[in-house]
Amino acid sequence: MRKFALIIGASGGIGAETARTLASQGWNLYLHYYSNHDFIINLKTELLSNDIEIHCVQADLSKKEGVTKILYSIFQIDAVVYTCGVAHYGLFQDINDKEMDLMWNLHVKSPMLLLQSLLDKLRGTDHASIVLVSSIWGQTGASCEVMYSTVKGAQISLVKSLSKELARSGIRVNAVAPGAVNTNMMNQFTQEEKLEITEEIPMGRMAQPNEIAESISYLLSPQSSYITGQVVAINGGWYT
Repeated sequence: MRKFALIIGASGGIGAETARTLASQGWNLYLHYYSNHDFIINLKTELLSNDIEIHCVQADLSKKEGVTKILYSIFQIDAVVYTCGVAHYGLFQDINDKEMDLMWNLHVKSPMLLLQSLLDKLRGTDHASIVLVSSIWGQTGASCEVMYSTVKGAQISLVKSLSKELARSGIRVNAVAPGAVNTNMMNQFTQEEKLEITEEIPMGRMAQPNEIAESISYLLSPQSSYITGQVVAINGGWYT
C-alpha cells in the first residue's frame, strides 16, 4: 500500500534531507516550500528517480491562508513532518509585534491548525505519525534567542499533550530537538562564532542535516511503533 508524507519546509536543510531519506524508502511526498521554487523543482527531479509520487505545494505559513492552501492539496496522508521555521537573534526588549506574530504563527499556530485539519485523514491510515522539528533551545532556552526558544518550547508542549490525546487513535506524535546543525540557519553567525559553538559541543562538531533526517525517519517507521510523546535530543551531548 502506498504511503504519503507531508514535509513542511522541504526547501530547508533538514527538510530536504528528510525528503531524500524518505524517498529512498519508498515514501510518496508532498513537498511544501515558501519561496525557494527552483530548489524544490530540482529536488523533485532528483527524487523522482526513486519511482515515487511527488506533489510540490507553495504556501506562506506565517498566514492562515497558507495552511488552507496546503490542506486543499492533500488527498492521502500517513505522516507529517514539520521542519518549517526561522530563527530570531537579538535582545528580547527589541522584538516588535510583527516579529512576535511571525514567529508564533510559523512555529506554533500554523502547525496546530494544519494538524487539527489533518487528523481525520491520519486516523484513516495505519501507523500514522507526526514529527515536529523543535530545537535544543526549546528544551533549555537561550539568551538572545528568547522568542525562538519560546516557540520551540511551545512545540514540545504540543507534542507532549497531543500525543496523549491521539494515542488511542493510533497516531503517534514526537519531536526531534537538534542542536547546532550545518544548515543555512547558521549563516547568521560568523566563522569565529561558529567555532566557539563547536568548541562547546562535546562531540566537537555540528550535526549534518542527514543525521537529523535519519532520526525523523526512525520516528515515522514501524520500528518506533511504541514511541510517542517523546523529544529526541540530537545535539552531540551539548545539552543532556
